Amino acid sequence: MRRLRACVLRGLGKAGGMEQLNQGKTKEMVLITGGGGYFGFRLACALHEAGALVTLFDVQPPSEAIPDGMAFLRGDVREYLEVEGATRGVGCVFHTASYGMSGREQLDRALIEEVNMRGTEHVIRACVGNAVPRLVYTSTFNVVFGGQVIENGDESLPYLPLHLHPDHYSRTKSLAEMAVLRANGTALRGGAGLLRTCALRPAGIYGPGERRHLPRIVRYIESGIFRFVYGDAGSLVEFVHVDNLAAAHVLAAEALTAAKRHRAAGQAYFISDGRPVNNFEFFRPLVEGLGYPFPRLRLPVSLVYFFAFLTEMVHFLVGRLYNFQPLLTRTEVYKTGVTHYFSMAKAEEELGYKPRRYSLDDVVQWFKDKGHGRKPRSPSFKQLLRDVFLMAMLVAVIFSYIPVVGT
Repeated sequence: MRRLRACVLRGLGKAGGMEQLNQGKTKEMVLITGGGGYFGFRLACALHEAGALVTLFDVQPPSEAIPDGMAFLRGDVREYLEVEGATRGVGCVFHTASYGMSGREQLDRALIEEVNMRGTEHVIRACVGNAVPRLVYTSTFNVVFGGQVIENGDESLPYLPLHLHPDHYSRTKSLAEMAVLRANGTALRGGAGLLRTCALRPAGIYGPGERRHLPRIVRYIESGIFRFVYGDAGSLVEFVHVDNLAAAHVLAAEALTAAKRHRAAGQAYFISDGRPVNNFEFFRPLVEGLGYPFPRLRLPVSLVYFFAFLTEMVHFLVGRLYNFQPLLTRTEVYKTGVTHYFSMAKAEEELGYKPRRYSLDDVVQWFKDKGHGRKPRSPSFKQLLRDVFLMAMLVAVIFSYIPVVGT
């Protein structure tokens, strides 16, 4: 049953033509870097069900059982020889591996650069050397967004200047995407044709079993930290369900083939559910579904950003001794509190992308099945101390923030 649940992606064929993959031809070998992660494994399941021979390449295997016929290869994108060996005989590489997306990981600049930049260079080099004809890169909205308001933006937007990125993850993802798209049209070794590449820029990923962002949010809810929201109530952001994103990747791989006239070659595409929503309202069903009250206190983005800046400074000073998890980073404040959403027109027209409509109902149920949800109990002395500490920190930040705003 566990294996079945891991790979049942309901309705993915309807989301974008995955049923066409491998029809009437020999099964194709595909490689997914970062295949042990949440999205990488869901993509692998979609490809596996469509008939591809899938190899997961990652430093750790997925948390779910690997289906029969799917292979896991332990390896690190930072090691070229491991990447080179993994790409032999492969028809398409999905490069989803990355590091530093959120939390304290965002503050490890060295590792971020090694994985996101050097790892991508290794993937491109291995594709060329092993005559892999297609490479689909999982990028991010952040290559064009750095805290400025963007309403219905499209792929004509220029890259955000590198020095304006508030975090190293976004900066390195931008450089990696540029490298992938520049590699499009590179001659493959042995005269085997040309490398065709494209990049997908997803919104924030959600779905049952997501283990990076949603568990952190639930911890904040259950610990009582989630006591306020911030930003304008009318600010809008976007999310993408994991199954919609998987469908988009398969469509992108198809659009790099000769049968599709390589229409996606050298192109980037924004991918989301196509439904802009206020960040905190998006998570209201999760908060209330687990039995907790939704916060009424609303703070300005600038105040929370200032708090995040102070937190990062503290982490810089003591992080080597105590690598604590920041409540928020500056980038997370911008991504959640400032309007930025994008048009799906290019992905719809060139890839045939048609996102299905999802809700957080299955996410709420997943957490309930894991034992989460509000349970009646009296507040402990430890909880009272925590609440007092949090309020004291908030007051301290407000009073230190006021002179800065007034100058």
